[in-house]
Amino acid sequence: MSESGHARRAVEAVWRNESARIVAALTRQIGDFSWAEDLAQEALVEALGSWPTAGIPDNPGAWLLTVAKRRAIDGWRRQERLAQRVDLIGHDALLAEREHPVEAAGDPDRIDDDVLRLVFVACHPVLTPTARLALTLRTVAGLTTEQIARVMLLSVPTVQQRIVRAKRALAEADVPFEIPGRADRPARLASVLQVVYLLFTEGYAPADGEHPTRPDVAREAVRLARQLAALAPREPEVYALIALMEFQSSRFAARSDAEGLPLTLAEQDRSRWDRSAIDRGRAALAKAQSFDRGLGYYGIQAAVAECHAIVPSADDTDWARIVSLYDALLTLAPSPVVRLNRAVAVSMLDGPAVALPLVEELEPELSGFRPFHGVRAELLERLEVRDAASAAFLRAAELPGNAAEATVLRRRAAALTA
Repeated sequence: MSESGHARRAVEAVWRNESARIVAALTRQIGDFSWAEDLAQEALVEALGSWPTAGIPDNPGAWLLTVAKRRAIDGWRRQERLAQRVDLIGHDALLAEREHPVEAAGDPDRIDDDVLRLVFVACHPVLTPTARLALTLRTVAGLTTEQIARVMLLSVPTVQQRIVRAKRALAEADVPFEIPGRADRPARLASVLQVVYLLFTEGYAPADGEHPTRPDVAREAVRLARQLAALAPREPEVYALIALMEFQSSRFAARSDAEGLPLTLAEQDRSRWDRSAIDRGRAALAKAQSFDRGLGYYGIQAAVAECHAIVPSADDTDWARIVSLYDALLTLAPSPVVRLNRAVAVSMLDGPAVALPLVEELEPELSGFRPFHGVRAELLERLEVRDAASAAFLRAAELPGNAAEATVLRRRAAALTA
């Protein structure tokens, strides 16, 4: 690979891992979320020009933050406002951002976490729900516009327009960079939980890239959820989300083979699952249920994950309970993806012949969604319709998504035509 190609991949990796902290730190320093995001993007462009010749710095995230802060100072100089603003950055303005741990004592509502503040800003009620998602996936998860479009099942131009409009709306509303007070949190909590889970999903099953998992991103999502629990200790869905992510996190060590290729749930060695994460998940789910409000959106999904986590083998899975849980989830929050997941459970309970029509009726809505074609391929394979199954696996591999997953899909297609 050329030096420019290596540098580009390094820049992309750093942005995905560090974008939230970079944008959050800049927003806190300069007090302008929209400008902070622009400065971070400008630093990325400078990295693409500098790193191929100067080399990748030892601390790439700090390098990007330093460049962005320098550009902020240049901007203030041009506006003749440096004297009024320079104190906001201080003597260490050009150094890497230090951590801000939660205080053990003092105000229980004080959470010194720039990334959590950033999530709340991006989930402000002045934005539409889809704009909140798009903006937060861009700034917190570090996804590209193309990746966000795939996650949200939207076109790239639509996502671009919503991000631009969202930043403009936040600027016009002069939204402060802070965690809202108790009275204002409920209005944003659902959006914040949704974004945190999408961030976790990017770690658990990345939208693209070479690796089947990104545990560091998933751990950041779990950390943010636990911070939310400290802010909202009486909200069962916060604990339900923690439970869901802990159950899924428990599988990381078993999710890929010796080649680094992803394994299905049935293929995984369950002795490698993290029992402590499962215990934490069960404790969090019990906490969510202790409020006696019934299971919500994340609670139902956590209950499904628990069904997998507590049995010693895939053959022992209680598929009847999982189907009933998906029925409840469809009543609460109907979507084509939930219907697809339910169809998978139906295939395990009643067989692939019963499930295949349930999957195929989703094609108009999920034709560009890789998991749809992967599920359809597996059902056709189980029905021994080999040519159609192979074609479906290849169709899934051709769609945008994780490279390791695409490799597995192509191998499965080849095995059917061998």
